[in-house]
Amino acid sequence: MAAPITLHDVTLGYDGHPAVHHVSGVIEAGALLAVVGPNGAGKSTLIKGLAGLLKPLGGRIEGLAGQRVAYLPQQATLERGFPITVGEFAAMGLWHECGAFGGYSAAQRQRVRQALDRVGLEGHARQPLDTLSGGQLQRTLFARLMLQDADVLLLDEPFAAIDQRTTDELLALLRQWHAQGKTVLAVLHDLHQVRAAFPRTLMLARELLAWGDTDAVLTPATLGRLQVMPEVFDDHAPVCQAVPAGPGHDHAGHRHAEHVK
Repeated sequence: MAAPITLHDVTLGYDGHPAVHHVSGVIEAGALLAVVGPNGAGKSTLIKGLAGLLKPLGGRIEGLAGQRVAYLPQQATLERGFPITVGEFAAMGLWHECGAFGGYSAAQRQRVRQALDRVGLEGHARQPLDTLSGGQLQRTLFARLMLQDADVLLLDEPFAAIDQRTTDELLALLRQWHAQGKTVLAVLHDLHQVRAAFPRTLMLARELLAWGDTDAVLTPATLGRLQVMPEVFDDHAPVCQAVPAGPGHDHAGHRHAEHVK
């Protein structure tokens, strides 16, 4: 079952340079949460931190221990040239049951076919992955997510560059997972879609601008603040350095170095 996830003053970045600064808050168990903000705002970085792909430069994330987490990356980051079929790729969602090199039982192969059917890819199991359209690839990724049967689902731009029909059908799957009590976070750019389908929203622009009910977050005031925020990752942002925990504190913090040699 999903459990709350708490961010305590979390800073995330690359090679010591912060991209997301001092985020604190609670992701409720079973939340359906949109993550929004301008390009370069740190949305993907935050998702990677929650997925365990990035270690915080400062602060801590609590509540993920004991929960299975599934991560759907942006399509642009995927290597599509690997010689694998649609069915084999979707079946990777069962690795938590049989391992990367384990064989699949007849029942598991049937579940793979059922997952492909659910996302509209009936009869595509033997098709090479590199022959799929963008929408078909996204459907395959959702089939893999379905087979992972995770408590927490982290999706980075799941509806980018796909047609409206595919978007509507995959969005319906997100609603089903949410109804099942799973925690679902999705990085999105379409604010109309966010207002229509996501009850909670986290607005990020390097730092946390707003987090709460979607109607309370997507206001003219907060949207106006986005216009003045930087839009690209700063390779020269000060490096975060650890600060030892002081008296009365149970964890170390961090500071930004002015000069690093």
